Amino acid sequence: MTKNKAKKKPGSNTIAVNRKARHEYSIEEKFEAGVELQGWEVKALRAGKVNIGEAYVFMRNGEAFLFAATITPLNMASTHVVCDPLRTRKLLLHKRQLDRLTGLVEREGYTLVPLSLYWSKSWVKAEIGLVKGKKAHDKRQDVKERDWQREKDRMMKHKAR
Repeated sequence: MTKNKAKKKPGSNTIAVNRKARHEYSIEEKFEAGVELQGWEVKALRAGKVNIGEAYVFMRNGEAFLFAATITPLNMASTHVVCDPLRTRKLLLHKRQLDRLTGLVEREGYTLVPLSLYWSKSWVKAEIGLVKGKKAHDKRQDVKERDWQREKDRMMKHKAR
């Protein structure tokens, strides 16, 4: 007998992307972490009511937490549930990863920033980046490289005609 393979649904699994983080920081390494959510938060994520532009990750007592990620509650949320849009949410990582990240953040001056939120099957995952801040001249260099790449693509496209 053959097993039925699950068909992928059309559309993206991405919930939210932190574009500002990719501009402000140089990303050294990426990690995938689960996010501990309440029921109303999952419903709001399905509706796309999330903003991680100002969010960051901090370590406390050997655990990682997502801070300042705004999940706006839906109008249909229950009246008996207290919906705090800026609630600090726990990130689920392996113990070895937590120990390594704690050491890098405390001793080497790295920062942890959420890069994106996405669906992995029925679970919400956060892609967090181990980052260092860019200087102004680094940002200008990135813009120059991006512009030059765009110009090269235009020239190649024009030359192919």
